[in-house]
Amino acid sequence: MAELIRIYEENPNASAIDRVVKVLKKGGLVIYPTDTVYGLGCDITNSKALERLARLKGVKLEKANWSFICADLSNLSDYVRQIDTPTFKILKRALPGPYTFILPGSSQLPKDFKKRKTVGIRVPDNRIAQALVVGLGHPIVSTSIHDEDDVLEYTTDPELIYEKWGKHVDMIIDGGYGDNVGSTVIDLSGEAPSVIRQGKGDLSIL
Repeated sequence: MAELIRIYEENPNASAIDRVVKVLKKGGLVIYPTDTVYGLGCDITNSKALERLARLKGVKLEKANWSFICADLSNLSDYVRQIDTPTFKILKRALPGPYTFILPGSSQLPKDFKKRKTVGIRVPDNRIAQALVVGLGHPIVSTSIHDEDDVLEYTTDPELIYEKWGKHVDMIIDGGYGDNVGSTVIDLSGEAPSVIRQGKGDLSIL
């Protein structure tokens, strides 16, 4: 069973964050809180962890539409091709926040993502998620924890998440109740912004 660890978002404990980061570095799968729903993620550079995540979600790795969870926009050029000033201004207005932006992928993407023309970039407004990325030193590849009940869509209670996912992952962070509305997904890879999914983030940033 996964280890369940309590971390407070207001002031994440450094030693607790370090324990989670060590699990990620060893190829573990971790469930963690964001500013929207709970996320399931792994180290972006660990091929075995990525394959395991793909199997768990029932998708092929090369076709998986996952997000890159970043701490800020400082290393954006490592994963995204050069973007114009209006696009960057949108990112600055919206992030950190409950948005996923689809952007053109760069030639420097990690090996498992080399063929991607676009990538989804997330900078959650959540100190736990940000601290994990900083500790790891690069983004976490992430997907949302969906509920089998379409009415609920997302599980928000960490204890219920543990009951359902504890046998499938290595560590689950209890960061308090999550939201039940996902991020707003906006495609900025084309000539004009395109809203793919309206979620928690409003569209006034466009």
